[in-house]
Order: sequence, then C-alpha cells, then structure tokens
Amino acid sequence: MKPSNTPSSDRLTTLLYVTATVGAALLAVGAFVAPDRIWSNLLVASYYLVTLSLGALLFIALAYVSGAGWSVAFRRVPEAMASLLPVTGLAVVAVVAVRLKDYAWHPRGPHSGDNFWFKDWWLEPRWILTRAIVCVLLWIVFAKLIVGISRYAGPHSGTRSLTSNVRLSAVFLVVVGLSFSCVSIDWLMALEPMWFSTMWAVYQFSGMVMATLAAIVVLCLMLRQQGVLKGIFTDDHLHDLGKLLLGFSCFWMYIWFSQYMLIWYSNIPEETSWFITRTHGPWLPVFVANIIVNWAVPFLVLLPRPAKRNPGVMMKVAVLILVARWIDLYLVVFPKTVGSTPVFGLWEIAAITCGIGLFGLLFFRQFDSASSVPSSDPYLNESLHHHC
Repeated sequence: MKPSNTPSSDRLTTLLYVTATVGAALLAVGAFVAPDRIWSNLLVASYYLVTLSLGALLFIALAYVSGAGWSVAFRRVPEAMASLLPVTGLAVVAVVAVRLKDYAWHPRGPHSGDNFWFKDWWLEPRWILTRAIVCVLLWIVFAKLIVGISRYAGPHSGTRSLTSNVRLSAVFLVVVGLSFSCVSIDWLMALEPMWFSTMWAVYQFSGMVMATLAAIVVLCLMLRQQGVLKGIFTDDHLHDLGKLLLGFSCFWMYIWFSQYMLIWYSNIPEETSWFITRTHGPWLPVFVANIIVNWAVPFLVLLPRPAKRNPGVMMKVAVLILVARWIDLYLVVFPKTVGSTPVFGLWEIAAITCGIGLFGLLFFRQFDSASSVPSSDPYLNESLHHHC
C-alpha cells in the first residue's frame, strides 16, 4: 500500500502543496521587501533540509558498515530522505552563492595581515563556492549509488548488493566526515570570519544526527498510521530510535558545553564575541531555550523505557527536537545577518512552511517510487522480528 492511495494521505498531499505554494509566494514577495531576512531564512531552511538528507544517508551508511540489521525494515524512509540530496544540496549551494560577499575575507581589509593568511586563502569567494559544489556533488553521487543499489537489487542479488553497499558506505563515511566539516564551517561559521571554534563541525554533526533521527521517527509513525508500515515498523524499532535520540541529545549537550566552557575559560576576544552577542540582551531567552528544547526536555522525557515505546510521546519529542534544530540554526545565523534583536514573523513562518511542504512532497514521491521494504536484503527477516 502506498500513501497516495489512502484518503488521509490525499489530504496530507493537498496540505503540503498549499503550504509549499503559499510559503514560496510569501518568500518571493519578501525578497523585495526584506531581502536580508529572506536570505537568512533561506540559509537556515536550506542548511536544515540538506542536513536531514545527508544525515539520512549517514544513518544508512552506518547501518551497512556496522552490520546492523535492525533498521532494514524501515530503511526505505531514510533512503527516500537521502534521495532528496540533489534538490536540497543544490538549494543550499544556490543560497550561499547569492550572498558570497557575506562570507568574503578581504585580504586588504582591516583584519588582513600575516596572521590571517590561511583565512585569506580559505574564504576566497570562488573557493567557497567550489568547495560547496564539490561536496554536494560527492554526496549526490554516493546517495545515488547506495540508494540505487538497495532499491534495484534483484531477488537473488541481495548478498551481492549488501557487499557493494558496505564498501561504498565505508568510503562515504570518510568523505562525509571531511566534507561536512568543511561546509559547516563555510556556510555557518564563516558568517563571522573573525570568530572560530575547533569544535564547530562536531557540534553541527550532533545537531544533524538528532534532527535526522527525529525526522525518521515522525515519518515512520506517519506511514505506520496510514497502514504503509503497519506490522513492519514496530515499537521495538521505535524503542531503538528513542535510545539513539536520547543518546545524541546528551552528546549534543556535551559538545555544546565543551565548546562554551573552553571559550569562556580561555576568554580570548576573538572567541568570546560570538557568545557575548547571544548571552546578553534580547538573545538571552533564545539562548536558554535552545538548551532546554535540545537537551533538557528530551533527556527527562525519554529516560523511562515506556516513553521510548509510546508512539504519542515519541512523536511529540521528535517534533520538539525538529523545532529545536531550527532554533539552534536560527541562533547561529540571525544575530549576525539580521541584527541585535530576535525577529519572528511572516517571513520566518513562510520559510518554515515552504520547507516543510517541499520536503514532505518530495519525500512521499521518493518513497512511493520503490517498494515499502527492501525485500531482497538478507537482514530483512531479522529486522521484521527485531526485539529489544
């Protein structure tokens, strides 16, 4: 059964079309009325969505390399998410390309000198754009290969396909580690080129994995409710995803604290400036809320075992984490690009609704283009009878 064949999914598709269309129309108007806010929202939205797609491919690759068979039954969900990399990846490259001047490090500017020779080279606009294109193209190639092999494996080629994807996934893990580190610095940290953190890439990695796991939970529960994954995605699968969510929420907090503590303790102006802006004045409530929704609430709610096996609780926590990821990225981008006061209005709502609508529509289209389960995978039976 496919989502498009159910009445509830027909209503969902219509809703997604409406939200995507209305959001896109408002963004088009806002491009003339409030260009800085629109660009900031597009950067947050495109980076958010590309990390969901990349995180899904990372989830698949880690499962292949580790020999984890428990997630095979619902693997079509992260595969459909990963299949969106051509769209989400090119979208973020386009957004960055529009405002390359915001990233530029000017060799003859007030901060130039021998001490900044590496930044002069690394933040040259054409080099930033080249890195972005190369990294995104690499992600797309690996997504096409890994997802394609899984989807089109014949009934008697499951073992051969599994071996091929294990090898590809091992290479991809090396590539994504290097490439994601580069682009997380280029697209976000370089907005404030004088500021730097040696923990930035792993901080963004933890947020990416948290949001990806949350999105997988939401989509799997939706598909199960529609009947597509009924009897396939079980509470045992949900339990394991809940444990991963709890673990990565704690990991996110550990990295957040490590970054903050080291910068606070060293008290170097080039490092503390980023936090000073976000811990004083109107940004302080957003700063505190970021910690609460990304760690405190998920940690307290998901500690009990029954909570991780409760679809209602897991859906609420997963949605909260998806909201928390937006707040985290909002706190990174907006203080620099928009101003000293937080803003949330029509343009932010338009970007959020457009992003949700487009991602949802493209996801269900990709999910419908293949069988609901990878029937040729040798680990499928193990996954269908998984218990934890």
